[in-house]
Amino acid sequence: MSLLPALRELLGPSALLTAPADVAPFLTDHRGLYRGRALAVALPASTEEVSRVLALCNERRIGVVPHGGNTSYCGGATPDASGSELVLSLRRLNRIRAVDARDDSLIAEAGCVLADVQRAADGAERFFPLSLGAEGSCQIGGNLSTNAGGTNVLRYGMMRDLVLGLEVVLADGRTLAGLSTLRKDNTGYDVKALFLGAEGTLGVITAASLRLFPKPRSIGTALAAVPDVRSAVGLLAMMREASGDRVSSFELVPRIALELVLRHVPDVRDPLDRGHPWYVLCELTSARPGDALDGVLEQALAAASEDGLVLDATIAQNERERAALWKLRETIPEAQRRDGAGLKHDISVPVASLPEFVAEAGAWVAAHVPEGRLVAYGHVGDGNLHFNLNQAPGTDAQRLLAREADVKRAIHDLVHAFRGSFSAEHGIGRLKVAELERYASPVELDLMRAVKRAFDPHGILNPGKVLAP
Repeated sequence: MSLLPALRELLGPSALLTAPADVAPFLTDHRGLYRGRALAVALPASTEEVSRVLALCNERRIGVVPHGGNTSYCGGATPDASGSELVLSLRRLNRIRAVDARDDSLIAEAGCVLADVQRAADGAERFFPLSLGAEGSCQIGGNLSTNAGGTNVLRYGMMRDLVLGLEVVLADGRTLAGLSTLRKDNTGYDVKALFLGAEGTLGVITAASLRLFPKPRSIGTALAAVPDVRSAVGLLAMMREASGDRVSSFELVPRIALELVLRHVPDVRDPLDRGHPWYVLCELTSARPGDALDGVLEQALAAASEDGLVLDATIAQNERERAALWKLRETIPEAQRRDGAGLKHDISVPVASLPEFVAEAGAWVAAHVPEGRLVAYGHVGDGNLHFNLNQAPGTDAQRLLAREADVKRAIHDLVHAFRGSFSAEHGIGRLKVAELERYASPVELDLMRAVKRAFDPHGILNPGKVLAP
């Protein structure tokens, strides 16, 4: 029996999409960088069905592209142009299998939307801390496969740090049933760690045991204007010490980013009386109700002001004001898109090196890219910046886009010189395969290729992603 009839028999006719209009949404990535073709889109509803699909495709050497919420910035879930690959959508695997408040754990299937996992935790009076701009549409499987970051990494870590166990279907259809909720388990290699950040190239994650935390009962949020990035880094250290390390988010926002938001996003306002070169959005959280976090913020900001680290600040007095401050940060990507063409870089350097990196890289952009304006913002608490260039006023978009290759090379070479990463939280996908080949050491690449061969000897899992063919 040929592949499509066999899949239709396996899954049922409604769970195999072949009509062009039905398949089309799975063929273009979130940013519109890639457009592919596919044999079909399979929508299994259980781990057993995923297992049978992969076994069938492995036997026939058919490439399989796992697909989640399609929010990847790097084309990690888009098939190639050959039309020979099967897209495997996990959206029907969307059950919360268990929530255990006493164990501070939750088991979610890969197709669960992140916001639904957050709500399930909240319903058990617990907190799942992964927070992303795409949390209303991204799926847990994709978060796991890209080792997602977000705004709470400083306090809670990356997605890798929030995982206790995984259920994964391997290329040949075997299932790794590893949904443990143990915090301590030193029984050999940590096999699950290999799948986190592997972007579906080693196996298809179908469910995960996730860590939960006490629900924040007190929150303090402030926006502080600072004279430069060095002051922001100094303020971070001061705030962590003053708060007893209760800083959960510490976001850097340049004036140009705030101006883009004010120009393009409705229902926002400048929270301070006048403009400043840089801002930080700082949030403290505590599981104890009634903790006077606003007072902690006020005292720390006053001390920082005396030291010249803070120029002005405002503290949110209620949830409405807190949401308004966060809207200024969270809508920067939207404002950039509305403003015109852009070049994006998802980089990280050691936190202490941020001031020097921004100064050196910013000077290079100013001297060599008249078509672009630097918009560098992000998670200063963990050294991750979205080092983006937006189309300069009065310039042609295509002129800026034509500079992408040489701009990327200069920025990424500088990141490498600072011992940083060219892919802090968005993964490799198709977009950065050549970058990984350029910057990873030969030993790292050899080990990665050996792992790939061991887990997927026929190369059917997400071909062309992460590692070069």
